[in-house]
Order: sequence, then C-alpha cells, then structure tokens
Amino acid sequence: MADSFRGYFFVSRSSFYTEFILGCLQIKLGLIYSVGIWILSEAKLQAAQAHQNWKLSSELTERVTTVNNPESVKQYSRPLPYRLPILMAAPENFNPDLRLPPALPEPPQNSSPPKTSTEPRTPDAVLESIDTDYHYESDNFGQTNFFLEPTIQFRLSNGNKIFFRTGFNYFGQRGVESITNFPLQVGWQGKIGQVTLQTAAGVDMFNHLPTAINLNAKVEAPISPPQISTSGQLLSAVVLSGNLEQGLYKSNVRTLENQITAWRLGPDLFWQIDRNTSLFSSLRLGNYNDGNSDVQSFSRLERKFGQLSVAANLFTWSFDRDLERTSGYFSPPDFLVYNGEVAWEGDIANFLRCRLAANLGRQRLKGEFDNANTYQTRCTVKLSPNIEADLGYSFSNVRNQETGGSSYGSDSLTGQLRVKF
Repeated sequence: MADSFRGYFFVSRSSFYTEFILGCLQIKLGLIYSVGIWILSEAKLQAAQAHQNWKLSSELTERVTTVNNPESVKQYSRPLPYRLPILMAAPENFNPDLRLPPALPEPPQNSSPPKTSTEPRTPDAVLESIDTDYHYESDNFGQTNFFLEPTIQFRLSNGNKIFFRTGFNYFGQRGVESITNFPLQVGWQGKIGQVTLQTAAGVDMFNHLPTAINLNAKVEAPISPPQISTSGQLLSAVVLSGNLEQGLYKSNVRTLENQITAWRLGPDLFWQIDRNTSLFSSLRLGNYNDGNSDVQSFSRLERKFGQLSVAANLFTWSFDRDLERTSGYFSPPDFLVYNGEVAWEGDIANFLRCRLAANLGRQRLKGEFDNANTYQTRCTVKLSPNIEADLGYSFSNVRNQETGGSSYGSDSLTGQLRVKF
C-alpha cells in the first residue's frame, strides 16, 4: 500500500504537477466567476429564505440511508450528482460513497398571505452550493487516475436546479504518455409531479487528444410514496429510475488514446423495506464504438443494527468480446463477484463522523475463483454550519484488468468539500 502512494508522488512528477497547476488555474477562474455572481446578487439573497423548507428537506436527505452506485450504501454524506467518471468499472460498485438516494418529498408549505409589492423580488437564480470532488486511485500495475472537479449549483426561482462542472483529471500508465483532461459540463434537474428529471451535457478537452462530448439523463419516480418518521428517517419507499449515459470510457490511458466511447442504459430499483433494511438493484446494457457490448448487474441487501450494519453484494459483468489487448479496457466474458460486508458508523465527536467497513468474498474470472476483499474508511468533518468535508480511503483486490497469475490490488483516496450558501 505504501509503495502505491510512493509511486503516485514520484512517477511522472514534473509533468503531472505542471499539468495540475494549469488545471487549478482553470478551476480558480470558474470559482472566481461564480463568487462574482454571488457578490453581485448578495443584496437579493434574503429572498432565498422562501426556499428554507426545501433546504430542511435536503438536510434530511443527507441523514437518510441511501444506496451505493455503479452507480452501495451511504448514510450521512451527500451523494455526488453525477459520479465521475460517468462509466463506472467493477470495483466502484462496492463503494458506499457512490449511491444516489431517492429524493424525499418536500414538507408541505405553510400558507402565507399574498406578497405585497414592497417585498423584495425573488432572484431568478440563487447560488446554492459549491462542491469540490477529489478522487485518486492507483494499482500495483502502474496505473494512476486522478480527478479534481468542482461543481457550482444554482437554484432557480421555479425550484429547478442547474449546475456547472469543470476540473482537472489526470491519467497515468506505466510505459505510455500521460493524459490530462479538462471537463466542462452543464446540467439541469427538475420535477414534473412526483417524477424527477435530470440531464447533463458537456465536453471533455485533453492536452493531446481530440475534444469529445458526453451526455446523461435520468428519470426517477416513486412506485410507492416514501414514508418518513418525524425524526427524518426513511421508513419505507420503492423508487424506480431509468438511466441513459453516453461518453468516453475514462478507464485508463489506453482507452482514451483509442477514443473508446459507449452508450449505456438501464434501470435502478431502490426498496426501503423497513427502517433498517434496504435493497438496491441495478442493470446496465452497454454498446461500445469498437463493436463490443456488455451486460452489467449489481444488487445489494443491507440490514442495520444501530451503528452496525451487514450487507450482501452481488455483481456480474459479461462482454460479447474480450478486447482488452486492442481497445485497452477490462472486458471479461464472464466476471462474478459476491461478498459480505460488516460496517460500523458513528460519531467520534460533535464535528466528526466516521464509517469503517470490510467486504469479504470471492470473485470468478473465466471460470477461476479467487478471494475478493475490500477495506474502507471514511470520515466527515463539519467545519461550520455551512461547510463540511469528506475524506475516505479504500483498498481492494477486486479486479478491473487482466493480470494473469499475478495478484491485483488497488488503492483509492476520495474526498469532497461542500460549501452551502
């Protein structure tokens, strides 16, 4: 584990930091621009109190048990709106930071007298939050990926949301030239009745590769109305969503150099069986521009016992053809992972909450079985009423590439800084 971190700081160090500084300059320009907007509209921000009920509902969402991703189970830190990269690889399916929860209904609005002309006019858009995501991953085969992406989110006067995302991404691999990526994405989220719609589109710019576009869309609808206790805990709910994604397969340097893109679509089902038991199931069908296709499924059943929880995970992945040698991405014809998870989550101090988890199981690749273990830790620090930060580390030997008879291991360090206005 120490070797992998040592490799991160010394492999291609000069080129990485040069490109990192350029990326940070771009991020700072975006932040300066957004802060400028906020300052210019500061006089109007008092009108944002009309949205206080929505903010309270959003805070309840952060405390409700949610589901992982390929998008497994997180309980207290806010989910990422569109997890990067868009197209996920197998190990991420067991990361509790990646699951989007069902949206909770807003509390009923209290009736109030009509507004008079002397009241301040509601602004067309209010700066709501700036979230900065950090993700670093490396393995014992010389592959390194680094993501740093801030997201600026606004709430419109009609209750819809828009966000702007930029950032700096780095892809390194032993023996080949590294690649830097500067993403730019615009997204929108709104509701039609009980149905939540969200969509995003953007471009990916690179230091020496052609620019590429990406898009994603999601439709989410409750099958049964969510039941919430007076303390804000989700008691029961059934939520079904449909997902569509298109974009570059940001797996490693080789997939980017080969300009591998994919369309992926499929449903997600989240079922809060009772206040302590939840089930998540996901199916994805993929179609790649090199003629390949895949089917990916993931299911997770979790039961909580106070601060302790146990869970069972099942992941399957099969490709029509194995094109790892030519296209560069892990494309197993038959890949199966199943494991059991034991986790603890609780408050260390008033400002610090942590989660520790261990996943033990088996993985099967081309008919051969091996152990599949993942160890995770994550902490949330509340720096102020409006600022909090997450930091997590995980180690896993769940494969995301062919290694022959050699063992596989990967480290990942993730984090998020959230600022609310």
